[in-house]
Amino acid sequence: MEQAAGCPAVGGSYPQKNAEILSSQYGINLFLAGLLLTFAWAVHAVGISKSHLLSYLITLMLIQLLWMLWYLCRSCTQRRLIRDKDTHAGARWLKCGITLFAVITLILDSFKIGYYIDFSNCLSPTEGIFPVTHAVHTILQVYFLWCHAKDVIQSFKTLERFGVIHSVFTNLLLWTNGVLTESKHQLNEHKERLITLGFGNITIVLDDHAPQCNCTTTTLCSIFSQGIYYLYPFNIEYHILASTMLYVLWKNIGRKVEHHQQNKTPFKFHGITVGMIFGLIVLTSTIAIVVVYLIQIGGSKIKSELALTMFYLHAIFVLALMCTAGVVALLIYRLEDRSLDNSKNPARKLDAELLVGTAAGSWLLSWGSILAIICAQGHPQYTWYNLPYSVLVIIEKYIQNLFIIESIHREQEKVNEDIKTLRIVTISRGSTLSLTPLYKEIYNGRAARDSSDIPCLFKGSIRGRENDGAGAAREEMSPDNSLVMHSASDFSFYSRNSVTNNKRRILKNIAAFLFLCNLSLWIPPAFGCRPEYDNGLEEIVFGFEPWIIVVNLAMPFSIFYRMHSAASLFEVNCKT
Repeated sequence: MEQAAGCPAVGGSYPQKNAEILSSQYGINLFLAGLLLTFAWAVHAVGISKSHLLSYLITLMLIQLLWMLWYLCRSCTQRRLIRDKDTHAGARWLKCGITLFAVITLILDSFKIGYYIDFSNCLSPTEGIFPVTHAVHTILQVYFLWCHAKDVIQSFKTLERFGVIHSVFTNLLLWTNGVLTESKHQLNEHKERLITLGFGNITIVLDDHAPQCNCTTTTLCSIFSQGIYYLYPFNIEYHILASTMLYVLWKNIGRKVEHHQQNKTPFKFHGITVGMIFGLIVLTSTIAIVVVYLIQIGGSKIKSELALTMFYLHAIFVLALMCTAGVVALLIYRLEDRSLDNSKNPARKLDAELLVGTAAGSWLLSWGSILAIICAQGHPQYTWYNLPYSVLVIIEKYIQNLFIIESIHREQEKVNEDIKTLRIVTISRGSTLSLTPLYKEIYNGRAARDSSDIPCLFKGSIRGRENDGAGAAREEMSPDNSLVMHSASDFSFYSRNSVTNNKRRILKNIAAFLFLCNLSLWIPPAFGCRPEYDNGLEEIVFGFEPWIIVVNLAMPFSIFYRMHSAASLFEVNCKT
């Protein structure tokens, strides 16, 4: 009887599980078809042009636009219904970040429209339709994520699964297209630099997709063509962030949410001054290094070698600091006895998987560089700095991943209700004062220093009450005694609270420092400072084309790792 009663419940889950499997397979096939089309255009396959790729992407964006409009209209008609929300998904700071990237993406689309207008005589109409469609898609998608990223969909679940997964893989294909376009531009610049470094034995063939006609206004064309490639890193980050937020939405479809109060974790600058100062120093110095690197590299052989040496020394110093900070944070965690939160959380699980998965990109490049240094017959002096740099990249990601993953899984500190109780004592002459500062002041480590800071709770003479773990004890003070004395338990509480606050302050400073360091290390590869290209040693050992393929495949994951780590560390700072 029990089995018969349980069968319908079990059987009822099959349709939804099948819908999840079918929608995921639909998305994967959608992505593979687009990926193959992108690859065919990149290698100049016969019969495949850029207009075919753009037509495919435009079609996907239009389908997603129709689905988002349908979802928004249906939500508007049902706005009075109470809906389940995933409080962990779509944090406000994440929405602000994707909005910033979206605004820069809109600027990129406007540049593409201007570029098309100037070369309209010899460009396909799809190159003008694509940026317009993409701009509309960006605006509506950002609005959709702001309003519905936290939704836990419980109706039309099968249809919604296909709509959301379509949106996920559409953004992944747009990300792939941006990565490929930006990589081709970087590769052309890299080929031109190789001659100045003395690698003349490498065949230089530029992969040029420039229009075969003259521009109507030369100055504007130059601004548009150069500006587009400086904006691509933000476009790339926008699409990968959008795909991750939509993936969490897809995982939440049909999920049963535990209803409990989620503590808000606002970001505060208070108490992280040291970490911010050191982080800003690293950020400023990194920007300066990137500017000098881009100016010097390719100028001459001596300038190029000096630029590479300068980059490696700076990166080694920064990575060593990050490793030290991460080790200190992990040691503090080992000194604390706090359990981990193992509850089901799709957003947190995705964060951890992305950290480890995308770190593999830079690990692949680092091991390639280490192997090239070991196997190479000749070693220019600047290439030796690549060895400690590559080793530190591997170690730093090991430590940082462990710190972030443990931080986002740690349960937030719970406050004992007994601590929140205010103790009231009687003082002669009719003035009644609280024995200890308010809980909020205690928790923030700020105690009132004189009697003027202690709030007057009542007027008149009352009896004070004090609660401890064993029970309630009553105390009456002498009428002649005007001083308030703390008990031994109060001093013990102050001591424990002081130690806890010091640990929290150190962890917050470490998280703030690592946050700015990851932003700093995102800047060089995102804006063309890539010693993996310019070093030249790996290309001699592995061959030019094989190594370039490895770099082009691994570099996007390495760049995304730094931005995702920065976002995760921001969350860690808020939770600590």
